Amino acid sequence: MTAALQRDTVADTGAFTGARRLLRLYLRLDRVRIAVWTLALTFTVWSTVVSLDSVYPDATARQARAALLDNPAVVLMTGPAYGVDDYTLGAMTANELSLTVFVAVAIMSILLVVRHTRAQEEAGRLELLRALPVGPFAPPAAALVSVAVADLVVGAGIAAALVAAGLEAAGSVAFGVGAALTGLVFGAVAAVTAQISEHSRAATGTALAVLALAFLIRGFGDIIDATGSWLSWLSPIAWAQQTRLYVDLRWWPLLLSVAAIVAQLVIAVALSRRRDLGAGLRAPKPGPDRASAALLSPPGPVWRLLRGSFLGWTVALALLGLAMGTLANSVQDMVSDVPDIVDWLGGDADSLTASFGATILLFLVVGVAAFAVSAVVRLHVDEVDGRLGLVIVTGTPRVSTFGWAVLVIAVQSVVALTIIGAATGLGMAAAIGEPGWIGKMCGAALAYAPAVLLTFAIAVALLGIVPRAVNLAWIPVVYAVFVAWFGDLLNLPAWARDLSPFGHVPLVPYEQVTATPLVVLGAVTVVLLVAGAVGFGRRDVTV
Repeated sequence: MTAALQRDTVADTGAFTGARRLLRLYLRLDRVRIAVWTLALTFTVWSTVVSLDSVYPDATARQARAALLDNPAVVLMTGPAYGVDDYTLGAMTANELSLTVFVAVAIMSILLVVRHTRAQEEAGRLELLRALPVGPFAPPAAALVSVAVADLVVGAGIAAALVAAGLEAAGSVAFGVGAALTGLVFGAVAAVTAQISEHSRAATGTALAVLALAFLIRGFGDIIDATGSWLSWLSPIAWAQQTRLYVDLRWWPLLLSVAAIVAQLVIAVALSRRRDLGAGLRAPKPGPDRASAALLSPPGPVWRLLRGSFLGWTVALALLGLAMGTLANSVQDMVSDVPDIVDWLGGDADSLTASFGATILLFLVVGVAAFAVSAVVRLHVDEVDGRLGLVIVTGTPRVSTFGWAVLVIAVQSVVALTIIGAATGLGMAAAIGEPGWIGKMCGAALAYAPAVLLTFAIAVALLGIVPRAVNLAWIPVVYAVFVAWFGDLLNLPAWARDLSPFGHVPLVPYEQVTATPLVVLGAVTVVLLVAGAVGFGRRDVTV
């Protein structure tokens, strides 16, 4: 819709006409998503605090835990260290749990904003809405208010969980408010990125990239100064953490979040008035006159569709692995400064370095599994939108089309594992001065290939047999993140860890690889892939 038609529409209807009804619609559409996010985060927060209280019941145990916060790698993955001289349960919760919660709420907000803005435009639904007596600002306003409601509900659930776990009310409310405002900050980021590209995946990816950058800036800023340096204050995540929850509560850093939300919404509105409905500010590049030979091959279209996603995930995870790998020398420094830590933790300096690398690698390979699942989900979206059916009606066998798509994603996943392992090893080698870590970490990453491919195979089986349930494939990924992040913290039993495919892979290169679990994972993967292919060959395909 051109700017002239937009002005005519504003003249006929108010700018926010229909916003209330759209808000009710969006909240109805998101009621399950909001409930799932709220219950998941509320239970995670409550169970974590309760577990921390039982595992570290007295001041002596908590002070021993606080000593680990001197490690830069721990600071990068947690947050600023406040109250370490008197490490209370509240300080432990704020220092070690807040980052996870804030990032999770930010991801939720990004996904919801793009879902109701750019995704609506891309599918053509927003144009149909605008054909009704709906003001030009009603859809985005309703979308942002619905996301604000979701953030407030999640924030209230987090605060209630903290109070129920026995923490003091003021700090708990500040924790919940900080989570909600951090989510709204990145929701506003998504509102801006939704104006740039005409594709929802690009808008989501760009907003998530901003979140990843904020994560790294906050991490390295806190490494410079354990309580937050000037660099930390450049990250919106740090603003909520700088409230000094349960230690020396202060509310004013949250004003920065409010200012950032307002500023970004103003920018989003200004940008939306400079583009046509359905288009982005960044014009798409015209394609070539003729398709390349590779594009005409069976795997060509799948590779072309997934190329951007593959490169984005791989580059982001590789850079994160490289950055975190460079912190390996902090382990060596810690051993030099506190020699007794070797006896306390067991092993020697090299084994502690290997444990450090293995811990980093576990989080990164789960990211590769997330890419694989997202690629399968995209195949389902292409089927629902009719693109996959158009390929099949040209005479291409459906099982062949499905098989090539599965093969491309599997190969991409293995390549991503290789690159990420090598990047992490390169960072460790640069920090320690031992090039051998590149090969070690590359091999360690490939040891996780059976677990990654099993997670991918679950998604393939769901797509082939029960396509409407394909999003359930995210459950193993989310659970793997939960076990990796909170498994040791919550002292989860072995059976609970084994429910994750990654629980059957040793922490390589710290632990020795055994062939039997990997072979079993591979066998289950093959069975699931065959089941998915058979199911896809027998069911109807959307055309």
